[in-house]
Amino acid sequence: MKYEAQSSKNEDLESGSRGPSSVVRGPRSTNNNVFQQISIAAPYLELVEEMTANEFLGFHTRFKPLVHGQSIESILKEVGLEQAIHKQIRYYSSGMKQRIKLAQAVYSDTPVVLLDEPCTNLDEEGVILYHRMVREYCSNRLVIVSSNDEVEYRFCNRCILITDHKK
Repeated sequence: MKYEAQSSKNEDLESGSRGPSSVVRGPRSTNNNVFQQISIAAPYLELVEEMTANEFLGFHTRFKPLVHGQSIESILKEVGLEQAIHKQIRYYSSGMKQRIKLAQAVYSDTPVVLLDEPCTNLDEEGVILYHRMVREYCSNRLVIVSSNDEVEYRFCNRCILITDHKK
């Protein structure tokens, strides 16, 4: 897939022109399929807790394909949930729930991955897993990390600090 940035002007209705901004143009992204271009993991996103991890990821793949060469079983093994494959998500610890959220986002075949506080509820082993997943599966994708913890975004090439843009 080819993506390009295109310069445009955004108009502020109250104060006139706000200057140039970048718009990402890709292969026929419409309002009907934009969700297929983005995957997200955030601690506040709810999971269907009546489902097992196997059912949850299987349901998800009906909307977004997995990255090439991955199966649900191999993903659950990689994130350390192979022993809980048939256990309802409601019985998962908060760390296990965060791992399944990260798996859903990282292993979805999308060009954009949004990660909001991705290491929330993860132990040290989970943080190491997070960095390995990003390194191995997100190298050719746009990854946006929202966090106050440098451990979560230290791999980023570019950082934007909100405090630098407050008036």
